[in-house]
Amino acid sequence: MLIAIRQIGSIKLQIWQIMLLGALGVLLAGQISPGRALKSINIDVMLFLFGVFVIGQALEDSGYLAHLTYKLFGRARSFNSLVLYILFGVGMFSALLMNDTLAIIGTPVVLSLARKTNTQPKVLLFALAFAVTIGSVLSPIGNPQNLLIAIHGNVPNPFITFLRFLLVPTLVNLLLAYLLLRLFYRKHFSSQPLAYTPEVISDPKLAVLCRISLILLVIMVGAKILTVLIGLEVDFRLTYIALVAALPIIAFLPQRPGILKRMDWSTLVFFAAMFVLMQSVWDTGVFQSAINASHLDITSTGVILAVSILLSQLLSNVPLVALYLPMLGQGGASTVGMMALAAGSTIAGNLSILGAASNVI
Repeated sequence: MLIAIRQIGSIKLQIWQIMLLGALGVLLAGQISPGRALKSINIDVMLFLFGVFVIGQALEDSGYLAHLTYKLFGRARSFNSLVLYILFGVGMFSALLMNDTLAIIGTPVVLSLARKTNTQPKVLLFALAFAVTIGSVLSPIGNPQNLLIAIHGNVPNPFITFLRFLLVPTLVNLLLAYLLLRLFYRKHFSSQPLAYTPEVISDPKLAVLCRISLILLVIMVGAKILTVLIGLEVDFRLTYIALVAALPIIAFLPQRPGILKRMDWSTLVFFAAMFVLMQSVWDTGVFQSAINASHLDITSTGVILAVSILLSQLLSNVPLVALYLPMLGQGGASTVGMMALAAGSTIAGNLSILGAASNVI
C-alpha cells in the first residue's frame, strides 16, 4: 500500500525508503531470519548495478555525457526531430547502460535541453520516460527485471534471445510513443529551428576513462554473445560485463571516492531491501496462493502479459518479476514465456509512474 501512495500523513517517502521500511518490518516481525535475508540478496544483480552506476556517475561528473548529448541531439533541427532523437537515441542506449542509470543522468540533461532550446520540458521528459522504458526491454542488461529474467530464467544466449523476440516490438512501441506524444501535444511540435551551444568536457582525464569504459562495455557484450554462439563453456556472468567496464574508473581515477560518494546508493538500497521483502512474501505463500486461486494457466503468454502489466501498477515491475519469476520457473515456462514477462513488466512502466522505478526517478 505504501508503494502505491508513497506518503505517511504529510511525510512523503521515496520508493527506496518504503522498500527499506518493508524489509526492516519483516525482519523485526520475525517473518524472515537475518541469515535468510542476507542469502536472499542477489549479489550478481547488486554488483552489476554497482558497476553501471559507477560508469553513469563518471559520465555525468566528467561532462562527457553532456558532450555526447550535444553530439547526438545537436543534429535535431526542430522540436519534432528532437523528440525522435530522444526516443530512439536514448532508447537504444538504455539497452546498454540500464534504464535507471539513464533516467538519473538523463533527466537533468533533458531539462537543460529544454531551457537551451526554449521548448516544452514536459514533452521531452515524457519522451525520456518512454525511451528508457521501451528501449530497455531490448537486452538482458537494459533494466533490472530483464537482468533477473536473464540470470534466473534459464534464457539461452540472453542477448540474441532478447533481440530476436523483442527488437521489432521495441521499434514499433518507440514509434507509437512518438505518435502518442504528437497526438496529445501537437501544438508543441513546430518546425521552428532549434539553436544549441556546444557542451565542453569539464574533466578530460575522466572523460577518457569513461570512453574506455564504454568501449569495454561493448566489447564485453560482444564477447558474451560470441562465447555462446561458438559453444565455449566458460563462466561468463552478466555481472562481469558491468564490473570490467567500471574497472578503469575505479582503478585509475584519483578522485574515485567522490564518484563513489555521489553514485546512486539509494537505488542499491532499494534492490537489497526488495530482495529481502520479496523473499519474505514468497515464504508466506500469499502471492502463490492468490495466483493459483485464479485457476489460470500462469505460464501461458496471455496470462503472463496480463499479470505482469496489471500487478506492476501496484507493486512496480521489478518486485513483481522477483515474485512471479520463481513461479514461472517451477511451472516450466518456456523462453517465449520469459520474453513475455520481460515485455509485459516493461510495458507496465508506460502506464503509470509507479509502473517502473525509472518513472519515479
